[in-house]
This record gives sequence, C-alpha cells and structure tokens, in this order.
Amino acid sequence: MLRRRLNHLFGGDEGRVHSRTIYVGHKPCPPNEAFIPPKFCDNRIVSSKYTVWNFLPKNLFEQFRRIANFYFLIIFLVQVIVDTPTSPVTSGLPLFFVITVTAVKQGYEDWLRHKADREVNDYPVSVLEDGRRIRKRSKKLKVGDIVEVEEDETFPCDLILLQSSRDDGTCFVTTASLDGESNHKTHYTVSDLESDLQYLSATIECEQPQPDLYKFVGRMHIYRNSQEPDVRSLGPENLLLKGANLKNTQKIYGVAVYTGMETKMALNYQGKSQKRSAVEKSINAFLLVYLFILVSKALVCTTLKYVWQSKHDEPWYNEKTQKEKDTNQYLKMFTDFLSFMVLFNFIIPVSMYVTVEMQKFLGSFFIAWDKDFFDPEIKEGALVNTSDLNEELGQVEYIFTDKTGTLTQNNMEFIECCIDGFQYKHQEGSSELDGFCVTDGPVNKVQQKAGREREELFLRALCLCHTVQVKESTKQGQDQIDQLDHVDGLGSEEVLQPPQQERGFIASSPDEIALVKGAMRYGFTFLGLESKNMKILNRNKDVETYELLHVLNFDPVRRRMSVMVRSKTGDILLFCKGADSSIFPQVRQEEVERIRMHVERNATDGYRTLCVAYKHLSTEEYAKADADLREARLALQDREEKLMAVYNQVETDMILIGATAVEDQLQDEAAQTMEALQGAGMKVWVLTGDKMETAKSTCYACGLFKKKTELLELTLRTLEDGGRSREGRLHDLLLEYHKKAVQDAPPVKLGITRSWSVTGHDYGFIIDGASLSMVLSSSSESNSRSYKNLFLQICQNCTAVLCCRMAPLQKAQIVKLVKNSKGSPITLSIGDGANDVSMILEAHVGIGIKGREGRQAVKNSDYAIPKLKHLKKLLLAHGHLYYVRIAHLVQYFFYKNLCFILPQFLYQFFCGYSQQPLYDAAYLTMYNICFTSMPILAYSLLEQHICIDVLLDNSTLYREIAKNAMLRWKLFLYWTALGIFHGLVFFFGVWFLFSNPALQDNGQVFGNWSYGTIVFTVLVFTVTLKLALDTRHWTWINHFVIWGSLAFYVFFSFFWGGIIWPFLKHQRLYFVFANMLSSVSAWLIIILLILLSLLPEILLVVLRKPRGPHARQLAESDLVQASRSLLSHHFPTST
Repeated sequence: MLRRRLNHLFGGDEGRVHSRTIYVGHKPCPPNEAFIPPKFCDNRIVSSKYTVWNFLPKNLFEQFRRIANFYFLIIFLVQVIVDTPTSPVTSGLPLFFVITVTAVKQGYEDWLRHKADREVNDYPVSVLEDGRRIRKRSKKLKVGDIVEVEEDETFPCDLILLQSSRDDGTCFVTTASLDGESNHKTHYTVSDLESDLQYLSATIECEQPQPDLYKFVGRMHIYRNSQEPDVRSLGPENLLLKGANLKNTQKIYGVAVYTGMETKMALNYQGKSQKRSAVEKSINAFLLVYLFILVSKALVCTTLKYVWQSKHDEPWYNEKTQKEKDTNQYLKMFTDFLSFMVLFNFIIPVSMYVTVEMQKFLGSFFIAWDKDFFDPEIKEGALVNTSDLNEELGQVEYIFTDKTGTLTQNNMEFIECCIDGFQYKHQEGSSELDGFCVTDGPVNKVQQKAGREREELFLRALCLCHTVQVKESTKQGQDQIDQLDHVDGLGSEEVLQPPQQERGFIASSPDEIALVKGAMRYGFTFLGLESKNMKILNRNKDVETYELLHVLNFDPVRRRMSVMVRSKTGDILLFCKGADSSIFPQVRQEEVERIRMHVERNATDGYRTLCVAYKHLSTEEYAKADADLREARLALQDREEKLMAVYNQVETDMILIGATAVEDQLQDEAAQTMEALQGAGMKVWVLTGDKMETAKSTCYACGLFKKKTELLELTLRTLEDGGRSREGRLHDLLLEYHKKAVQDAPPVKLGITRSWSVTGHDYGFIIDGASLSMVLSSSSESNSRSYKNLFLQICQNCTAVLCCRMAPLQKAQIVKLVKNSKGSPITLSIGDGANDVSMILEAHVGIGIKGREGRQAVKNSDYAIPKLKHLKKLLLAHGHLYYVRIAHLVQYFFYKNLCFILPQFLYQFFCGYSQQPLYDAAYLTMYNICFTSMPILAYSLLEQHICIDVLLDNSTLYREIAKNAMLRWKLFLYWTALGIFHGLVFFFGVWFLFSNPALQDNGQVFGNWSYGTIVFTVLVFTVTLKLALDTRHWTWINHFVIWGSLAFYVFFSFFWGGIIWPFLKHQRLYFVFANMLSSVSAWLIIILLILLSLLPEILLVVLRKPRGPHARQLAESDLVQASRSLLSHHFPTST
C-alpha cells in the first residue's frame, strides 16, 4: 500500500502523468481515504461547425479566404468607394448570389449535424446509482458512472465491461458505425468481481484518450476490506466503444472511462485532407492569365486616356469641377485605373465557380443512380463520398489495388491440408492421399506415412487454435442465424455427428471459419467455448475438453497466433498457426523441408497457406510464461512491446505438424477488368500482405502477368543469392534490371507512354516489403535517392508491378512515391479492408470495395463500389465523360467572358477612354447569372460526345484525354483566339452598320445604348448557338435550356425596356430593344454577324470527312487532333 502511494505521488516507473484514475461508481478507494472527484469532460458530442451566433462571421471569413471571392469583394468595395462607370450592383449581386448559395448549403449541412448531435446527446440511458437504476440523458453521463446497456442498444460512451448476462462472462458487439466491420466481436468482463456491483470498490488506471480503436492499456485495482488491492489487467478485449452495438447478449454493465469528445469515436471524427483535382489547378492557372489580361487592359486604357487628354482640349460640355482640378494627379490616375479594372472585371468569371460546384454535385448523382453498379448480393449500389474528384476519374494513370477481397472474393474454402509432408485432399466424403483415393474414413491411417496420432494432433490444432465462437440456434432462431452468417460471410453447416444441430460460426476472419469447417470434414468438430473450456467432438464421437489458458493474439508483425491449453490429463500444449515465413524460423529446421514443398505448390496454385505447429510446455515453462504474460498485461507503458517479447520467447522450438490450403476465388470479371484498364493506358500495381507465390499466381490469373512476361524479382531470396551483402546485391540487381527494362528497351513513339506501346518484350516487377524498406531507407542518403530513382524507372517501364508482404504503411509509401514522381501522375488506390485505408487516403482518388473485410475502406474512400468489375465503367465511361464535360465547361466560360468584355475594351477607343459602359447594368449583371449559365450547366451534366457502349468497348479512347489533354495551353490559346475573333466580329460588325446613321424608317439615328444592345444581342445568340453546335447528345433538357435562355433574353429585354421603373435614376434602355427590332438593318446585321461568327465552326462540321459512330477511327487520330476535336466538332455522332 505504501509503495503504491509513493508511486502515485512521484509518478513511479510507469509514467503515471500519462494516465488517468477513475473511481468506479464515484466511490472513494480505499473507503477511508478522502475523495476528491477528478474532473473530466461530460458526454456531450459536438460534431457541428457553427452556432447561431458565430455562423455569419465564421462562414463569411471562410468564404472570403478563397481568392476569387476575395477578388470580387475588393471590386465591389472599389465600386462603392470610387466613382466607377458601373453600378456596385453589377458585381455585388453575382457575389451575393455565390456567397448566399454557399452559405445556405453549408448552413443546411451544419443544421443536419446539430440535429444528429441532439439525437445522440438526448438519448436515454440507464445508470446505477446507490443500487438504484435511474434513467438520464446521454449528455449527463460522467466518467465513473456504471451504465446498463441492453441487447441491440448502442453504447453511449467508452465502457469497461464489468458484468454480462451470459454465463461465460462475455458479450458480442458489432462495430459497423466505427470501422464498418459487420462481424461479431467478443469482449470479456473483468474477472472475479462482486456479483452485486453496488458493493464494488475499485479504481481504474488507464491511458489518456487516444484515437486508436484497437488499442487500450489499463488496470483495475479492486479493494476488499483492508487487504492489499487485487490488480486486473485491462485491454481492448474489455473495452466497449461508443457507437458499437450489443448483440446476442441480454444486458451488460460497464463503467464509463471516456466520455463525450474524448471517446475513441469522437477522436476519430475528423475530415479527410482536401484533395484537389488537376482541373482545379488548370482553372487557377487560366485565371492568372486572364487577370494579367485584365490588368493590361486597365493599364493601356489609363495610359491612353491621359495621352488623349493631353492632345485634346477640355470639351465645353464636360468641364471639370473645381474639386476635380484640385485632386492630386497620381491619385486621379490610380482611381481611373481602378475604374477601368471595375469596367473590365467581368472577364474573370465568378459564376464559373458556382457552375463548377453545381456540376460536380449534381453530376455525382449519376454514379449513385447507375443501375449497372447495383449488386444484388448486398443490395447496394455505388456510393459517392466526395463530388470534388469526378473529373479526376478520367485522368488516372496508376492504379494500386489490394489483392484479398479486391482482386479475390475473400470467400474462403478449405481445399486441402498437409500432415508431416503428406497431402490430404477432401473430395465428396472421401479423401485423396498423395494421389491415392481412399474411402474408408475421412482421414485414412497410412502407417508408413502420417500416423493416426499426428493426424489427430493436427486436427485438434485446427479446432483449438482460433478465436471462433459458436452460435447455437433453435428452429425459431434459425432465420436469425442465417442472417448472421450472411452478414459475417461465414456459414452454418450441418454437423453429422450427434448432437445433430445447426451451428453458426462467429469470427473476425473468414480464414478461421474455413479451417474450423475443414476440421469438421475430417471428423473433428469444434463445439464452442464455455467458461474458459474449449470443447471438441472427435471422430470417435467423444467430447474432449481443454482449458483455455492464454490466447497469444495475431498481429501483423509476428504474422501468427497461438493458444495455450491444458488437457484433462494435465498436459499443457501450445498450438500455433501462421504464415510460413513466421513459423519456419520458430521450428526445428529438419522438419521444414518436407512441408515447404507443399506450401510453395499451394501458393503457386493461388491458395492461401498457413503452417501449424505445437509445443509441449513443462510446468516450469508454463509458470514462467504465465507470470511474464500477466506482468506484461499489467504494464501501462509499452504493453504491446512487452507482450511481443513474451510471445516471441514462448513461440520457439516448436514442432511443425503440417500446413493448410484455403482458396480465395477471383472476383467476377477481374481478368477482363484488368485487361481493359491496361488497354486504357493505366499501370496496375498490386499491393498485398500475402506471400509472393500466392500473389504471383493471382496476377497470372488476372492477366496482369502473361506467359511471355519476364519477371524481375527483388526479394529477400534474390538479395541473399550471390554471397554478397544485401546492400551490395540490391545495388547490383537494380542496375541490372534498369539496364534490361529501361536502357535496352526499344524507343517509344512520341506522346505514348511505354505501357501503351506494343513492345517486343514485357517485364513484370516483383518486390517484397523487406526489400522495399531497403530501397526507401538506405544507410546512405545519396544511395537512397539513387535507389528510389532506379526503382521508379524500372517500375514505370514494366507492364505490371507486384508488391508482396506489404505493411499498410508501406502501401501508402509506394503510392506517395509514385504520386510525387516526375510528371505528378494521377494515382488511384482501391481496396476493401482497414489495412487499405492508408493508401486510399494517400492517392489522388480512393476507391473502397464494399467487401467482406468491413466498411472502413468504404468510409475513408472518395467513391465506393460493390465489386471490382464496376471500376471499368466508373473510369472508362463516367470518368471519361466527366472530364470532357468539365473541361469544355471551363474553356467555354473563359471564352464567353472574353467575347463579353472585348467589345467593352474596344469601345473605349471610340469614347475618349471615358470609362463609358457599352452595356446596360442589367445586362452586365444578368449575362453570367441568367442568359448563358443554364445551357452550359445542362451540357456539362448530360453531354455524351461518344456513347457509353463505345467507350466501354474501346478502352483505348481513354488515352485521348490523358494527362489533362483538353486543358492544355494549346487548346486554351485556341479558345482564347476564338473569343478574340468573335469579340472583334461583334464590335466592328455593328460599327460598320452604324456608319450609316439613319437606321430607322423615320430617319432617327440610334444612340450608344442601341449600339451596345445590338452587340449584346449578337453576343448572347452566338455563344449559345456555339454551345448548341458543340452538343452531340440532345435531350429535352438541352432543348429547353438553350432555346429557353434565348427566349428569356428577348422577353427580359422587352420587359426591362418597356416599363418605367421608379427605382432607377436613369432609364437607359427605355424602348431601346423594341426600337432596335423595328429596324430591318438591325435584324440583318444581327443575323449576318451570328452566321459570320459561327461560319468557321459550321464549315468544319460540313466539309470534314464524315465519321461513323465507331470509336476506332477516332482512336487512330493523334492525341492533339482528337482532343481538339472533342472540344470543337470532331466527335462521332452519339448513338
């Protein structure tokens, strides 16, 4: 007691400053000590971003951090402060519209978060206080409260399990809302507690809150009378997480350890890093160009204004006031410059940002609505978690894919086993043994080979070395079991031995279910775990009972798991199963060779293999291991490292019994999907934690490696050949492979990457995790940089790359390495498990598969699809179309705004640079908001320049838009030149008309507002009809918005000019539009100028050689021509 108090006072050797002490039930411990309740946060969850009071200032601050919004705010303020030629409304109204739409959207999203928070915080929970069960709202919970949770309820905070209604002291939970895992997990109560929790006097010491869902370190001190407290270790198996659900357990009691924003669920609630698409970067680059054009125009006009004034006397009708004469000349020049900036600022399209956002948001629904993505097995379709990257799906150059569950189904079936080097293959009630089929029993005794004792020892190992739970079912509950098995991906199987019952297996891994079922085939049935006793039914129909002493859990570093059991005779056995690379070094080497051959053969056939070993423990060995394990489990600091050391110490000098082979079948259409993606010019890299032989066979089955493919292998096996040090051998192999794949490779045609060319020799590259670590972290920095460059160049010249034995972090490192390489290629990662999350988050685009390994990958992805085969349509059809649409949208927006402002600039040369607007303020405001916005939005949502079937059948079409082909500078300059040409035609065409002043029958002349209105009419009709010429896929929506926009412009012009508006100081357009249309000359010039502007486009369509709807002809044209034709009118007609 004294030592504990001193440790508590001075920190001790465990670093108590990093832990917290919790008083169970808020009782002082020991009872005679003064009790000062520690302060922790309450159980209130806050996921919202704003409050009623800070919404306006905080939201405005965030919106004006965007460069475009801030720029238009400055322009608006200049219009308000300085005497500018246009009304502040012209820039203020579009800005207000953009800000308001965004604020409403973000406010609505935050309101939904507030609503969800209220539901969680006001949820009623049951708490034990002084032996009484009371109800309170969830947000009122405090650390130390003892909480009661009933079946199917959600845990309101992070709890330590104290008591369960199940006899064995366990409970089952699902954590689907946390990590997406739909399988049932088993948790355990703290052992030897009072049955009546009212009399429990205990404290819990545990680590401070941290976000790792699978890690928890703590210990409980239980006080009884005046004795020294009993100490119990606490781990993840005792912790019930907020957000998880209680299943198959009537009720549990737990003590709250983390509440509110300190729960692991809340700590994991954080937004993913913002990913920016290549299109967004192009928009910013183009904006800089147009900003430069804007400043240049303002400078030119300001300079010429003062040059013109110096050569001309001040006109009598526009004399300067005394105040203007007294103004500083430089200040006047600066205000004139600002006035010209305001006059020309519409060349920067503020509404483009809104249109792009709407296009992305609405366009993402087409993925979710696509019926081809619906999977009848899980009754789900595709899911879009972010709409910001739709167009990036059309730019992918590298695909990084997981193997298990992505290329394969993660549906495990036991195929065969090997005992003492001899093969046992089950075939419909018989077993094939080394090629001989025997029918007199599930496992035949072959005296000169594996004896019956070894066979039974192996099968006992399969029945005991696992964490499988058996769910007994009744006839009434059979539907629930069938549902459970369907959810978990497991299965119920009729056991032929009595008692005849249906059994549902619950486990966190399908591998373990397959092995337990495999043992059932050969006569050994696992009956379940009851009160630390594991029961199995042997083939003699006798029930064997083993006391479960310890479970040495699986971890990805050791790559094995073990159990310690005690038989009825008192023998203590250690059974261990794991990957061959982790088992072979721990067993006697003379036993390895006879098993290795079978393991390698099974791996070559594409099966997942596990080796099985055992060890007899003497009483002394077990006592030492037991003491070391208990001590390590009580540690608060470095518990995992201490446990690992004990595990490795115990799992030595084992005896190898045999190995198992489990088949994981390929996903539907996996080979066809990979072929199509490679045909589209994408490089496919397989990143997996499996062994090389298994992964290699999967790559062959998927068609990533062909028979003629020469494999370049960089693994520990090749590094240890040659008798040199690993570092030296690594250097030699990299140079050798670089010479083969890069230096000696035939030259590639210009504009085509090597993966798209048909070369005489194909290479495949294989690397394992250990070799990759050497490449990425060489002892010398210069060597490391050199190795990385060599490695990347080799991989980029190979048709496919296989990275095996990869840790999750290494997967992300590979993606990052390629992503940051020369040319910044667009990367895509696809996976289905929690171990794929790191690479999904690292890649430009992350795809989650709704597979059997839970939904953590789906939750962290940008897009989620049910099966791998759906990736083909997602990229080749949706990605292609999204990119073409948004690229056209961006180029078109810059083009139509240049057409809009160029006549305004030219007009200054004819009005003495007086900043006189060419267009009425209403036209300036409505041009981008109403007159020209809807047609391009409809185009960017519905256009199909090539029909989807052709895109899917001709994957090579994907290459035509690669590397941001439609937003390159050449095409940008083409659109800019087109805008300048149209602007010149509009202005000087009308100027030519006005050379004859009498344009009306009564001899009246048109004024400057008539001039601007005619130019604006030609402008609106030309840019809208230009888009109509570009449209290849017409729907009723396209017709409605294109012809409707033109009709609305005409109606608005009549309406705006036909009424005297009392709020307008100057009625500039009063009957201007109606008078204009009364002139035959005006009608003629409008029609002629529209035809003249569109004539080059029409001639290109009419005179070019006709093309059918076959994409092959389009693919034969070179990249630039094809890209330009996509933007202009060189597309084949959509079918």
